[in-house]
Amino acid sequence: MALRDSDPAEVGGYRIEDRLGSGGMGVVYLARSASGRRLAVKVVHSQYADDDEFRARFRREVAAARQVSGAFTAPVVDADADATHPWMATLYIPGSDLGTHVRGHGPLPLPRLRGLAAGLAEALRDIHRAGVVHRDLKPANVMLAEDGPRVIDFGISRAAEFAASDVLTQTGRVMGTPPFMSPEQFAAPQDVGPAADMFSLGSVLTYAATCRGPFDSPSPYETALRVVEGEPDLTGVPDELLPFIRLCLEKHRKDRPAADELFTLLREGGTPGPLLVPGTGAPRPVRPWPGAPPTEPAGTAWPGTARAERDETSHRLPEEADAERDESRHPRPGRTPTEQHQSLPDPAGAPAPEAERTRGRRRHGLLLVTAAVAVALAAIVTTTVTLIRDNDRPPSSTARAADLPEGWKPWVATVKTPDKDNGVLGGTDTPLKGCSVVDASLVCAGSDLMATRFGLADGRNTWSRAVDATPDGAFGDEGALIGTGDGRVFTYGADDAEGTSGVGSSYAVHALAADTGKEFWRTPTGSGETASVPDSTQGAATAVPEGVVTFYGSQGDQYALLDADTGKVRWRQPRPDTRGDCALDSAAGRAYLICATVTNDGETAESTVSEIDPATGRARWTVEAEGDLDLLGRQEGRLVFADGRSTATRDLTLIDVSSHELTVRRLAKPRPEESRAYLVRGTVYFTRSSGGVRAVSPSTGRTLWESNSTLERQGPPAASATHVYFASPSGRLAALNARTGKVEHTREGRDDGGRADNILVTSGAPLLLVGDALYVPYGVRSVYTVDVRNL
Repeated sequence: MALRDSDPAEVGGYRIEDRLGSGGMGVVYLARSASGRRLAVKVVHSQYADDDEFRARFRREVAAARQVSGAFTAPVVDADADATHPWMATLYIPGSDLGTHVRGHGPLPLPRLRGLAAGLAEALRDIHRAGVVHRDLKPANVMLAEDGPRVIDFGISRAAEFAASDVLTQTGRVMGTPPFMSPEQFAAPQDVGPAADMFSLGSVLTYAATCRGPFDSPSPYETALRVVEGEPDLTGVPDELLPFIRLCLEKHRKDRPAADELFTLLREGGTPGPLLVPGTGAPRPVRPWPGAPPTEPAGTAWPGTARAERDETSHRLPEEADAERDESRHPRPGRTPTEQHQSLPDPAGAPAPEAERTRGRRRHGLLLVTAAVAVALAAIVTTTVTLIRDNDRPPSSTARAADLPEGWKPWVATVKTPDKDNGVLGGTDTPLKGCSVVDASLVCAGSDLMATRFGLADGRNTWSRAVDATPDGAFGDEGALIGTGDGRVFTYGADDAEGTSGVGSSYAVHALAADTGKEFWRTPTGSGETASVPDSTQGAATAVPEGVVTFYGSQGDQYALLDADTGKVRWRQPRPDTRGDCALDSAAGRAYLICATVTNDGETAESTVSEIDPATGRARWTVEAEGDLDLLGRQEGRLVFADGRSTATRDLTLIDVSSHELTVRRLAKPRPEESRAYLVRGTVYFTRSSGGVRAVSPSTGRTLWESNSTLERQGPPAASATHVYFASPSGRLAALNARTGKVEHTREGRDDGGRADNILVTSGAPLLLVGDALYVPYGVRSVYTVDVRNL
C-alpha cells in the first residue's frame, strides 16, 4: 500500500517504507532498522491514545508478545506504550497470510495441511507455556512464512493466570472474530483460557482445508449461535485430519486436547483415542458426533463414513447439494441446530426417552445461550479491539458460493494506447504474455507493453507503459512481468543503444506502483547487442522477496540482485562459464540458477541446478542431473523439472530442497511429442497445440487421465480444486474436470482484434484464477473475465 502524506517518516527511530494495512485500532507499517532489518510497526490511532484502559491493554499486549518468541511467532523487537501514539515493532515476516493465500489459491493440499496443523499446534504450545492466551487465532493472523506458519498479532491476548480476575475482560467487551471464536468467548468470556485457542485452531484448519469456516453464516448472530450450539460443517476436510479437528471443536473446553497433546499426536502420526483427565488417568468424556455408529467408542474417528458422505455429495447435482446444505444450515421450524443434526430415531422410528429428555434440557440451555450470544455480539459490533489488516476479514459461508473480487462484474477490455510520455507501441499484434494481481489491480505485460493496469473488478484500463524496444524497425514481442511485491510490479524497459554493429538496446528493470504506474525506481542492467533482455519468460530474470535477480552487464556475463525497495545492486556474481546456456528461475520465494552443458553435436549432456543465496549470490547448494532441465515449480518440498529441449525423454526430475536428493521419476507413458509441460496445483500437465492434454502425478509418474480440450494452440492452464482451464489465442475457453479430464464447459472465443492467426502466436496466454473469477488474455492486448461457475 502506498504511503500517505499524513504517515510519519519514522516511528521510534525506525524508517517507514510502506503501509502493510490499517484497521479500527491503528496502522501497520513496513519499517527498516538502522541495520537494515525489516520490521512490522503497529501504530495506534489517536482516539485510543487518551484512553487509559486502552493503554493498559496495549501494555499487556506488548508484555504478552514479549513472552512468546518461539520459532512459530513474530518476536517483538521494540515498543513504546507511553508514546504520544503507542507503537510496537515486531520482526516482519514476508509472505501472505493464510486467509489471503486460501482465497487466491484454494484449499491447502494434504501435506501442507499436516505441516500447518503441526506448526500451529507447536506455536500454541509455546504460547500457552508462556502463560498467554491468544484469543484471536484466525487465518489473517497466521502468516505462511517460507520455514513454516507464524502466529502474529497478540492484540487481544492476556496472561492466562489472570483469566478469572482480569478486570479488563469484565467491562462488557467481547473480543475475537465470530467465525473463529470458541463457545466460551460468547457465553462466558471470563472463562476463556488456552482451550479457546484450540477451538479456534480447529476452525482455522477447517478453513485451510475447505475455503470456509465450520460455522460460517451470512449473519454474525447466526454464526455465533452455530459456534455455541450447532455442529460444525466438516465436509471436505481430509479424512486424515478429521479426528484431530473434531477434538479441537468439542463444545466443552475440557473435552479439547491441550496444544502439547495435539502436537504429540500429529508428530507421531497416531490417531487420537480418548484423552485422559489430567491427574486421574480416566478418559475424558467425549460425546458422539453425528453419523458415528452408536456402538463404537465416542472418541473414535469415522473416516470411512466421512469419505462416503463426501463422495455421495460430490456426485449429486449442484441443486441437490445446495438444498442439503441449506437444510443443514437453516433447520426446519421448531428444531434447534443441534436437534436437526443429532436426533437419531430408534428402530421403531420414535426418539429414545433419554434423547428426548436431553433435547428438552438442550432447548432450555439454548435459550440461555442465545441471550448470552446476543449480548456478546452486541459488544463485538460496538467495540473494536483488534487491528484488522486490509482484506483479511474471514469470508462467510456465502463467500464460497460467490468467491469473487469485491465489486466484480463480467468485463472485456483492450489496452489504450500509451500517451507520448509512456513510450510508443511497436507493431507486434499478439496477446499479452501474462498478468498478475496486486491488491485491486490486474497488471499485465507483453505485446510491446512494459506493463498495463486493469481494475480487477471493473476492467478499467487506467495506465500503460510501452517497452520502446524496437530499434531501427526490428520486429519482436517485448515486455513481461518479472514479479510483484508490496503493491508494486517489477518489469523491464528498453531504449535504442549503439552497438559495434550499429544495432543494440539498453535494458533496465523498473519497479512500478501497481495502482498508478508511478515509477519507484529504475536500474539499468546492460547495454549493447550482447546484453541480456531481463525477460522472465526467457529465463533471464526472476523475482524473490529480496528483489529481482537478473543477468547483468553488457555481455550478460554476470547475475545480480536488485533490491526490492531501492533497486540498488546488492551483489553481483559471475555467470558460470559453461558450454551451454543458463537460466534464472524461482519457486516458493527462492531463486535458482540452472545451467546446461552442450556436447559438440549440439545435444545437452547434463544440467546443474544451484540455489542462490539471497545474501551473497553464491550457490547454497548445487545438484547435477542429466538432460536440459526446465523448472516447472515446487511440489511437496521438491523442485519438479522436465526436459526443456527434448520431448523424447520419459523422465521427470525431482530435487528435494532440504536434503538435495535427486530423484528421476519414470513416466508411465512416453511424453507426448511436441508437448509443453506445466505444474499446476500439484499435477503436471503435458499439452499439445492440437488440444491434447495429459495429467501426470509428479510423485509417481503415473498418468491420471488423458483428454482433448478441443482448443488449438492452447496456453498454460489455470486450475481450481475441481477444474482445469485452458484458453486459445482467440480467447476460446475450456473447463476440464480435474479428476477425470472430461470437458465439462466451453466458451466461444472473442478475438476482437481479428489477428489471432498471427504467426508469432504459438499458444494462448497464461490464465489467472482469482477465486471464481478467471482472467483470460486474448487477441491483441485484450483481457476478459468470467465467473467460472457460469461458463
